[in-house]
Amino acid sequence: MRVLGIHHVAFAHPEGAGAHDVLNDLFGLPVVHTERADGMVERMIDTGHGYLQTLEAGSGEGVINRFVERNGGRLHHVALEVEDIAGAVSELVDRGVEMVDKEPRRGGDGTMIAFIHPNATAGMLVELVEVA
Repeated sequence: MRVLGIHHVAFAHPEGAGAHDVLNDLFGLPVVHTERADGMVERMIDTGHGYLQTLEAGSGEGVINRFVERNGGRLHHVALEVEDIAGAVSELVDRGVEMVDKEPRRGGDGTMIAFIHPNATAGMLVELVEVA
């Protein structure tokens, strides 16, 4: 598996918290992509060397809403960009690494993604990303 670098760091927050506005106001960092998915709004904020991603919880039973209800606004996951996500997932599964996603799936902005279970990474939620 070849890791190309950190793709993004994701922060989950309650609906209406405006984390993306704060980052823009403080640092002039623009939102370059917004997408609604699974009861949340995902925003990608360009830092020049990777992204900050905000995950705004919506109403309902989405995974981000449940996360925010349990934990409040905080770091959600770290995403590593990989060269070949199918190969990376296959390698990890073959090594017996506990995965949330045993096969890559569609992510935001045309990416392919897979999550490694926090049990396998000392409690950290790690996402693998292959950019289209």
